[in-house]
Amino acid sequence: MKKIYIFSGLGADERVFKNLDFSGFDVTFIQWTIPNDNETIENYAKRLTIQIPTERPTLIGLSFGGIMATEVAKFIETEKIVLIASAKTRQEIPFYYRFAGQLNLHKLLPTRFLKQPNFLGNWFFGVQSKTDKKLLADILHDTDPKFLKWAIDKIVNWTNQVKHKNLQHIHGTADKVLPYHFVECDFTVLGGGHFMTVNKADELTQKLRDLL
Repeated sequence: MKKIYIFSGLGADERVFKNLDFSGFDVTFIQWTIPNDNETIENYAKRLTIQIPTERPTLIGLSFGGIMATEVAKFIETEKIVLIASAKTRQEIPFYYRFAGQLNLHKLLPTRFLKQPNFLGNWFFGVQSKTDKKLLADILHDTDPKFLKWAIDKIVNWTNQVKHKNLQHIHGTADKVLPYHFVECDFTVLGGGHFMTVNKADELTQKLRDLL
């Protein structure tokens, strides 16, 4: 049975994958740990490899999880890497995020604001139904503030230029967090937003199973 390790999105957990069908695969969800003070993304990725004892595993990363999967794959040999609604290199991070990082503007955002569910957040993530809004609200509520601030800083200041040859990228055309026109993806989900693991699960499941 193929072993798969899944990296959830920023502060999220396996709840965002609850609608996807991974039957027939041996799945482990990577657990986010609290970063050390001033920890680099490289050192954090190396620490995460402790959770991956399998030789040549397949990694799946959603959003920030895709960034981390990309970094982890620098330390271990992988069979395949699949990114969902994510970025492969610094160039695929929108320029306005990178600009904010250069000026440290992201550090001015209060953590409590980022953790509060609101109309803007729902729009940004492409969430419409009451059930999905509640799930997003629960995820934001459960996100550790220290991890949230650390991860945002690593996203806007990400410098990666490595393009793994065994990497496949799935992206939605309606993604507002990491807009489609900024990335070069291998597979497209029409109308998929940043929450498409939940609300485009059937189509995404088929694409993932074809890849895996």
